[in-house]
Amino acid sequence: MQLNAMRTVLDALPIAVAFVDTDERVLIANRAAASILGPTPEGRRCSALLRHPEFLGGLEAALNGKVQDAKRLTLIAGGSETHLAVTFTPMESDVGQGVLVAFEDLTPIEQAGAMRRDFVANVSHELRTPLTALVGFIETLRGAARDDAAARDRFLGIMEREAGRMIRLVSDLLSLSRVEAEERRRPADEVDIAALLKTTLVSHRDAATTGGIRVRLEMAEGPVRLRADADQLTQVFHNLVENAIKYGGAGKEVTVRVSEIEREPVLKGPAVQVEVIDRGEGIDPLHLPRLTERFYRVDTHRSREQGGTGLGLAIVKHIVNRHRGRLRIESEPGKGSRFIVILPKALNSPAS
Repeated sequence: MQLNAMRTVLDALPIAVAFVDTDERVLIANRAAASILGPTPEGRRCSALLRHPEFLGGLEAALNGKVQDAKRLTLIAGGSETHLAVTFTPMESDVGQGVLVAFEDLTPIEQAGAMRRDFVANVSHELRTPLTALVGFIETLRGAARDDAAARDRFLGIMEREAGRMIRLVSDLLSLSRVEAEERRRPADEVDIAALLKTTLVSHRDAATTGGIRVRLEMAEGPVRLRADADQLTQVFHNLVENAIKYGGAGKEVTVRVSEIEREPVLKGPAVQVEVIDRGEGIDPLHLPRLTERFYRVDTHRSREQGGTGLGLAIVKHIVNRHRGRLRIESEPGKGSRFIVILPKALNSPAS
């Protein structure tokens, strides 16, 4: 095959491909290969571009044995890993024998696998803790505390709380699964989020009163309408207000503020902004980028004591994404936190 024709074909391919001669020098590298071999690989020896023993061994085997070979490589640079499947195919060209080297980036697949493993491990841990407690109390009630009415009532109360925690966890897992399944499909219903917010605040009135927290709603009179899923937005507001009441500091104030934006620069159009502001102890900026990760908690013990599952903000993020909106979190230690949901005021089409 002529090199010029080969170059045209390789440049049209979406994966990284290079043609290497018998001196292990790169004769052709397509544009996609720059991310692996560097910006100007042509004319350079492979050992100077990618010093990986599996890569160099596979290349040598293909040149000498003239049979197709495949290798899996893991490259580490800048603290991150890149996983590659590399195929070595002997090929003739107008300048002689060579090897066509194709690189397939498996990093997203490996990352997805790692996320699944972490998810299963986290779910198993979250369920194992209350289950272990339940089994322990059942054994105690069957034995030493069989005739102790006070201990029985105390243990049954703890068992009820642990069972409720498992129910909340399973419920949040189902919610997260449903939201992810629908994330590509935009909501089509018209919803008044002002009414949703008022209903949400009423449902949290008792919890706020118990904690000595005043919840204040700041917004203009009248409805605020946009295309949305009413149940999912209710879940967003419920999670954010519940967190603000739980972690906002007893005896303080939580403000829910609604404002309309004429043109939001990122959404490139009119938007509605809902802020949930607490006056609690705040969050270290180190934690902010990870708050929406599944099971990530700033204070694991406190979150569990408060009945949290570690999934609330992950659910919020996915719901906001489905509505093509934005979620921002601002916080400083000692100055409270602001959770800001920005939703496009008008969606052009209910289709995705």
